[in-house]
Amino acid sequence: MTFAQGPLFWALVVVALVAVGAVLRARKTNIGLRRQNTDLRGERDALQRQRDELHVAHTGLLHRQAAEMNEVRKDAEEETKAVLKAAVRTLQGLADEQQVVVENAQKKYGDDPNMLADLMAIDHANSQFGRRAQGIAVLCGGWLGRRETVASVFDVARSAQGRIRQFDRVRVNGQVNFSVVSKAVEPVAVVLAELLANATNYSAPGTPVEINIQAVPKGVCLIIDDAGLGMGQEEKDRAAALLAPQAAISVSSLGIPPQFGFAVSGVLAARYGFKVSVDSVSPYGGVRAVVLLPDELLTGDAPTPPVAAAAPVDHDAEVSALPRRQVSAPPPTPLFPPAAQPVSAPQPTGSFTTAGGLPKRRRKSPVSVVPSTDPGPVRSNEETASRLGAFQRGTRSGRDMTTMEGPEIQ
Repeated sequence: MTFAQGPLFWALVVVALVAVGAVLRARKTNIGLRRQNTDLRGERDALQRQRDELHVAHTGLLHRQAAEMNEVRKDAEEETKAVLKAAVRTLQGLADEQQVVVENAQKKYGDDPNMLADLMAIDHANSQFGRRAQGIAVLCGGWLGRRETVASVFDVARSAQGRIRQFDRVRVNGQVNFSVVSKAVEPVAVVLAELLANATNYSAPGTPVEINIQAVPKGVCLIIDDAGLGMGQEEKDRAAALLAPQAAISVSSLGIPPQFGFAVSGVLAARYGFKVSVDSVSPYGGVRAVVLLPDELLTGDAPTPPVAAAAPVDHDAEVSALPRRQVSAPPPTPLFPPAAQPVSAPQPTGSFTTAGGLPKRRRKSPVSVVPSTDPGPVRSNEETASRLGAFQRGTRSGRDMTTMEGPEIQ
């Protein structure tokens, strides 16, 4: 029996056939898997393309929604500001009318010390109301009234002092022989009043608030120091953003109740070209606010004295001559510094040039009167009212202006 006829041969044939069948099936399976894998890859690529298209569409919708929301917010903000501006202008007009009524009443009933004191309190409250209305008008895109005359830096600080509730805690120190140009008098006074209001509101009632006027190489600094608790870094950062705004400030972003002070100060500072900062610590541990007036907003011209009326009336003498009431206890501190004393200007005695040959600038007279630093006696209520009347008439000139709308051309 040959090998081809043996069982081993047929076993090998069967094994070979089985192996060939297995290889064919494996090849067929492999081809099917490859084809399936190719189909799956195609579906995956298609799904990825759809995903990318959906992502692009979603991003576009988000951007469109954000743009439309910004437009809606902008329109709502503008409409809100327009409504507030119109309402505030009406209130400002009423406040001005009330101011005239109070002044006439003071002249008519000035002989009665009790009536005069009440009218002065009304006048002071009205000035605070006017300051808040001015601030809201500024945030709504309105303009402050315009003055036609300059005012000394000291008088601007004193005018700001008379616009806050706790004005008797403020002390104005220092003097410079410069005046603020007419267009910047009211803005600077409003900013100082807002800073003084913050300083008095966020410090203990018995602590003083000081305004120090100092000349610097770039202009004049008005430094406000209080003895409050100070500000945290987060508060300083927010205040810095409001005092140097990069975009229009939204009225709805000022909180509830809204905090207008820094926002108004930042808008006016950016509009008129001076700087305000509150990132320093005062010597008393509170906040130091600094207002830097550049040379462009200063002038060496002295303020024009008010024109006397045909029949001038010495109101100070009239009020001082009123009968005094006896009081049980004097106030803890005098309401105002002692009476102002004129400071004589030094006469030049030497050369008008420096050692290097540069000309020296000299003034013939000081810009305004500086109060004496000598302590004065404690005054009665009527004497305090008398001094308040003089103070009121002195600061009223800082509020005399012409109201106007729209862009201000000065």
